[in-house]
Amino acid sequence: MKVVLLAGGFGTRISEESQFKPKPMIEIGGKPILWHIMKEYAYYGFTEFIICAGYRQQYIKEWFANYFLHNSDITFDYTEKKNEITIHENHCESWKVTVVDTGLNTMTGGRIKRIQKYVGNEPFFMTYGDGVCDVDIQKLLEFHKKHGKIASLTSVFLKQEKGVLNIGGNNAVKAFREKEISDGASINAGYMVLNSKIFDYIENDSTVFERESLVKLAEEGELMSYRHKGFWQCMDNKREMEMLEELLALGKAPWKKW
Repeated sequence: MKVVLLAGGFGTRISEESQFKPKPMIEIGGKPILWHIMKEYAYYGFTEFIICAGYRQQYIKEWFANYFLHNSDITFDYTEKKNEITIHENHCESWKVTVVDTGLNTMTGGRIKRIQKYVGNEPFFMTYGDGVCDVDIQKLLEFHKKHGKIASLTSVFLKQEKGVLNIGGNNAVKAFREKEISDGASINAGYMVLNSKIFDYIENDSTVFERESLVKLAEEGELMSYRHKGFWQCMDNKREMEMLEELLALGKAPWKKW
């Protein structure tokens, strides 16, 4: 099965890092977060990737174009006009990566629609290029196959981080209490499995996958939730980036199974 990765957004909430590169290419532990996500899938044996690029898409293409070079021991022999390059050893992953320019201002649904010809009529994985998770990909796939619906998404329970205010009709604060577990909510963590029929739910470049396609699927009973109780973390801002960096530095990164 192929793995589709959304990597075309502007990353405006982490603009200090994404000014010169797409957000999925921001590095944690010396490698782009996109690479970490790909390593997760590869751990479970899924090594064919389709990257939906947009903003600074050339950066992604150039990174992968140089990846083999940067991870190999190479001799450049310019003596006696030989101009030879010898590869002694390489440390690249055995991946197949297709990078597609899905447009600068295309919405999430439109980006998925644009890679339809690369996916074909087969089910595929899809996730966002800015969040890591320790979900069991194989069990997620088994869950999807068992229920037979069009789409499965991984859901995680996001706890309320702040204190809670009870506010009356006259805007007076009636009470202030610490957060409780019930104040949180289940959210879409990505890590989806989609049947090819999903393309029927995407109209054009302006389709927002989360607000239109997934909503329609839910209304028709074609969207299922795989509940994940483990680790999930997106990288929306510099604080979250630094937190992921720290987990890697301490050897406590839950998503790093390889």
